[in-house]
Amino acid sequence: MRRLGHHRQHGKQGGGGGLLAKLSIAVLFLLICSLSLLSAPFTPNTNGSTAPSQISVEELWKSANSGGWKPSSAPRSKWPPPPKETNGYLRVRCNGGLNQQRSAICNAVLAARIMNATLVLPELDANSFWHDDSGFHGLYDVEHFIQSLRFDVQIVERIPEIHKNGKTKKIKAFQLRPPRDAPISWYTIDALKKMKEHGAIYLSPFSHRLAEEIDNPEYQRLRCRVNYHALRFKPHIMKLSESIVDKLRAQGHFMAIHLRFEMDMLSFAGCFDIFTSAEQKILKKYRKENFADKTLIYKERRAIGKCPLTPEEVGLILRAMGFNNSTRIYLAAGELFGGERFMTPFRALFPRLENHSSVDASEELATNSQGLIGSAVDYMVCLLADIFMPTYDGPSNFANNLLGHRLYYGFRTNIRPDRKGLAPVFIARENGRTAGFEEAVRHVMLKTNFGGPHKRISPESFYTNSWPECFCQMETQNPAHKCPSENVMQNLHSQLVSENIDVEQYNRSDSTISLAER
Repeated sequence: MRRLGHHRQHGKQGGGGGLLAKLSIAVLFLLICSLSLLSAPFTPNTNGSTAPSQISVEELWKSANSGGWKPSSAPRSKWPPPPKETNGYLRVRCNGGLNQQRSAICNAVLAARIMNATLVLPELDANSFWHDDSGFHGLYDVEHFIQSLRFDVQIVERIPEIHKNGKTKKIKAFQLRPPRDAPISWYTIDALKKMKEHGAIYLSPFSHRLAEEIDNPEYQRLRCRVNYHALRFKPHIMKLSESIVDKLRAQGHFMAIHLRFEMDMLSFAGCFDIFTSAEQKILKKYRKENFADKTLIYKERRAIGKCPLTPEEVGLILRAMGFNNSTRIYLAAGELFGGERFMTPFRALFPRLENHSSVDASEELATNSQGLIGSAVDYMVCLLADIFMPTYDGPSNFANNLLGHRLYYGFRTNIRPDRKGLAPVFIARENGRTAGFEEAVRHVMLKTNFGGPHKRISPESFYTNSWPECFCQMETQNPAHKCPSENVMQNLHSQLVSENIDVEQYNRSDSTISLAER
């Protein structure tokens, strides 16, 4: 499992801009520098497997083999700027948790581009999941978001009023409910028709309302520009994240684990039998209230890997892979269901466990640990960790988005347990057959992908794996994979000027977007 990567540096940077500097340097390194390793020929795995001969913990602490690929979401073909006159205004309400909302924002920008609409700053649902009213302004850097996407769509913070003949008129958006995973044609026909009739439309809810698989690489690259460049958390969130990362790095490498052993996911999966009767009643009640009625048999679910890994199983996987009890682990998780009795075996294997509250006891995190700000800090710490391990990456938006972001951020190592492959190994252990257990675990894990480029195969999401659309190669015989010229941003800027669009607001040095930021 040879890796072309470098050991990460752990030096502390002072000031609130330290994390931004780290990200800028990393992206600049990835997107501009011409490195000799980029010229190496590479054929990606089509089955998602890196197929190394053995697991080396030392190598896992490094980035995965890039194979000559680097992230690039800048346009590679003609990409006209948004015109001064659009077809109307697009409002959306993004429901769900932080990362479900994040995907919805990406889809909203793409929908606005498709319909030639002016996007109104997306609304983040405060009630359906977190009961958190932080909103877009409370989480993201709004000015950066608007400036970053100036070559793609027009964005306003609210629908402006119309002043005519001394009177003021408000445009009322016509509300529509988009079908789930709607095709582009729904936006160019149904939604656009209503937009032209009313001047504005309001799409609600807007979670998973635009098909992920679109046969247009430029549209997919726009999603990446939104997700990995335009959506930047506010400075105080970045500063909190930087503080935690610096404290964790002070003692060397650290791993982040998304321990998805929580009531909602356990209820969704239908995995009840390991809990007490009282706990099973709670899970079944939650399932009845929140999910479709369906008969689920625990043994069958467990045998096909549909149950979240228990904390102990996570520890046993890591121990079998060669990690010892000195490994420092950051836990990104909500309230673990079942209490400390499930954590005790894990803690016995890996006692150096941390979360954002234990590393940084600031008042802001203490009061928002289970809200969007706490989730945002967890996201950034997991993004920057040396290794990230999701324990249930099926329907988990948090894990899936992070896997995609870490891939884009330099093929950073991920450990993705194959729950279906591991299920018979764990079942055999529970039945007393412990001989060869660790070797069996390693055999399964050797077949998984540790963060390198690989073909996206359903049900893997585009937000989990944006290869190859959002990646390029400096040296390649395939023109579709060739990196764009370094003056692509200047060309886009020139197009804005040629379209007689006011660019004075973009001429300030602090809002110039370089190729490295795209």
